[in-house]
Amino acid sequence: MNAISLENVSISYGTQTVVEGVTFDVAAGGSFALVGESGSGKSTVLKAIAGLAPQWTGRISVLGEPRGHRPDRNFARQCQMVFQDPYGSLHPRKTVDAVLTEALTIHKLPDRDRRVTDALSDVGLDPRFRFRFPHQLSGGQRQRVAIARALMLEPRVMLLDEPTSALDVSVQAEILNLLKRLRREHGLTYLMVTHNLPVVSFMCDRMAVMQKGKIVEITDSKTLHSGDFADSYSRQLYAASGGA
Repeated sequence: MNAISLENVSISYGTQTVVEGVTFDVAAGGSFALVGESGSGKSTVLKAIAGLAPQWTGRISVLGEPRGHRPDRNFARQCQMVFQDPYGSLHPRKTVDAVLTEALTIHKLPDRDRRVTDALSDVGLDPRFRFRFPHQLSGGQRQRVAIARALMLEPRVMLLDEPTSALDVSVQAEILNLLKRLRREHGLTYLMVTHNLPVVSFMCDRMAVMQKGKIVEITDSKTLHSGDFADSYSRQLYAASGGA
C-alpha cells in the first residue's frame, strides 16, 4: 500500500506554474526524499499535500484518500508537517504546553496531560520544559517541540521540510537520529525535503531529484553510495555535494 501518491501534479502561484507534472509514490512505512537546489519546487510539493498551496491540478492521495485543496481536520489526524524554522513555526507567546495541547483541544481528545508528557518524553525533553516559552529554548529544543507537536494527534504520515537545515551542525545529527527512531517506533511514513544528500543517505529509502519544478529522476537512495545516476543534473548535484 502507498501512503502518499501524486499523479501528474502541477502547482501554481497566481499565473506562474512552479511545479509541473510531478508523479511519485511513497510506500507505507517508507521514507522518501525530494532533493534539488533551492527553488526547484520541493517544499511547494509538501505544501500542496498539506493544503497550504491550494492552486494545483492532478491527483494527490494520502493513505488512500484523495486530498482536497485546503487543510481539513480529518486529514490533520493522519498527516502532520514539521517546518524548517523551529522558531518561526512556534508561537512566541505560547508555552510549550499551550503549543502541544492546542491540537488536542481542537480535536477534543482526552488525557491531555498524559499525551503532553508522553510526547515530550518521546522527543527527549524533560517535563520541566512544558511551561517554557520558545525564546527560553535552544534551536534543537525548539525543533524537538515542533516534532512533538506533530506527534500529538498520532499521525501515520509526516511531511518534513528541511527539518535540520536551520540548526547548528552539532545538533543536526541528534534531530536526525530522533526522527529515525520515531519512524521505527511509531511506524511512520516520511516525505522529506532536503538539499543535503548525506541526510538522504542516512534517512531515506528512495529519492526524487527535482530541477526547475520537475522530477528528473527517481532512484533508490543506495545510488548515493555509487553515484550511478541516470540524469546529468542528478550527477551534477551529486558531484557538488562531494558524494554522499
